[in-house]
Amino acid sequence: MSINTKYAELECNTEAGCEAIQLVISPRSTDLGDFSVRRTLPNKTRQSVGPWIFFDHMGAADFPAGKGISVRPHPHINLATVTYLFEGEILHRDSLGSKQTITPGDINLMVAGRGIVHSERERPEVNGVPHRLHGIQLWMALPEEFEEIDPAFYHYPSRDIPATNLNGVSVRVLIGEAYGLKSPVKTYSETLYLEAHLQAGQSLELPNAEERAIYVAQGQLKIKDKLIQQYDMVILSEAEGVVIEASADSRITLIGGKNLGPRFIEWNFISSRKERVEQAKQDWLAGKFPKVVDDEIEFIPLPK
Repeated sequence: MSINTKYAELECNTEAGCEAIQLVISPRSTDLGDFSVRRTLPNKTRQSVGPWIFFDHMGAADFPAGKGISVRPHPHINLATVTYLFEGEILHRDSLGSKQTITPGDINLMVAGRGIVHSERERPEVNGVPHRLHGIQLWMALPEEFEEIDPAFYHYPSRDIPATNLNGVSVRVLIGEAYGLKSPVKTYSETLYLEAHLQAGQSLELPNAEERAIYVAQGQLKIKDKLIQQYDMVILSEAEGVVIEASADSRITLIGGKNLGPRFIEWNFISSRKERVEQAKQDWLAGKFPKVVDDEIEFIPLPK
């Protein structure tokens, strides 16, 4: 997705039960034209969680026939993007020639490295009828030694993502390792991304990581006696044995991993070096990035 760099508002509650909680972030709604997203990262007080430096919750958005997602070609550098859908589909194209339909449960990993351009559209069969889109988009910072690697694209169908049932709680390990499962998705540093479905009253002990956060995509949680509302992200401490309990039927996302240090962020460009971001801006203005194959005409201008 193309973004600007405004930030969400931050709330922190220190009542009992918060020894496991560092921050509670409420998302900011960002208008993307035909629909809006809830953005929790980056935030003015917390830039990232582990390698994860961008977190958008898309939808659920219902579109009439002829309307839908149509994100024109735009560039990225020094990061990797992850798209994960709950409902609907997106047609991904990029400057490597990749063309992939993303469907619910798949993991779509695009590694920008030294530079890539992509678009996010819909197939005519989808756009021509009423349809719905719902999912999560994330960006990972790359470790400095991998920031300028060759761009790459990886697609992992839903059937290849490991899943388990823990005392009735359905868990999928999307990226990284947890609960004795290891995802096949390529990583460049210690990275964790999983989702779980809890029915009201069910609980789940969370895996440990150097940094981690819980996002409530649906429902309501408790961490001890602290209530976590739908759409909030909880930045957790390093406390071990943290248990979440569902106060209502809930769908949660957990992200985490190794802290990679601060990054410079401007528009779609993220890098450990400010001068690299400036170079990318000038390269986009000068038309030096490669074109998206089969989507060469349109593009998103550099914001002024």
